[in-house]
Amino acid sequence: MGKKLDLVQYKKALDFSYIFYKDKFRKGIKFPYFNYLSSVSNLIIENNGNTDEAIAALIHDFFELEKISRKSNFIKKKFGIKVFNIVKQCSDLEEYNMDQDLWMVKKKKYLENMQKKSQSSLLVILCDKLHSIGCMINDHNKIGKKLWKNYFQTPEDILWYYKGLCKNFKKFLKNHKSLKDKFQRNVNELEYKIKS
Repeated sequence: MGKKLDLVQYKKALDFSYIFYKDKFRKGIKFPYFNYLSSVSNLIIENNGNTDEAIAALIHDFFELEKISRKSNFIKKKFGIKVFNIVKQCSDLEEYNMDQDLWMVKKKKYLENMQKKSQSSLLVILCDKLHSIGCMINDHNKIGKKLWKNYFQTPEDILWYYKGLCKNFKKFLKNHKSLKDKFQRNVNELEYKIKS
């Protein structure tokens, strides 16, 4: 049985996420960003996450699209300090126009800092990355190697990053064995697709 969800607060977050993300699309085969975020949030709920974690999943990359200083008080006031802290710890602040070397430096730093993140943040990150890698595999099944034209990183570098995430989830995230096992299986499948 999952934890009781504060549906009033969750609905407020759903509405906010929809309005903020309705014109944005994820990488790969075009898919509304809001639907991707709600899928990540559903994964949190299905795996016994709490209301703050489920809400954070709906806005987990908010600071990557908005200036932190300008919007941090807004998130704290609207959803509370716990949600704010999860969202802040999830943020990678990746710039879409950065070059390959800078991307690698940032990802190495992100992986190194994972041990400092809270259990709530690690759960949201795991559900986010699990959904992302699942989408990548589905896209690959549909369009094959053409998928990689949507990324400025090489498939090998993406695989390196997901392997690093997988190792860290096993090391630093307590519980959630089934999610971690599924992530490992998806990493193995992605590796097979890239190398075949």
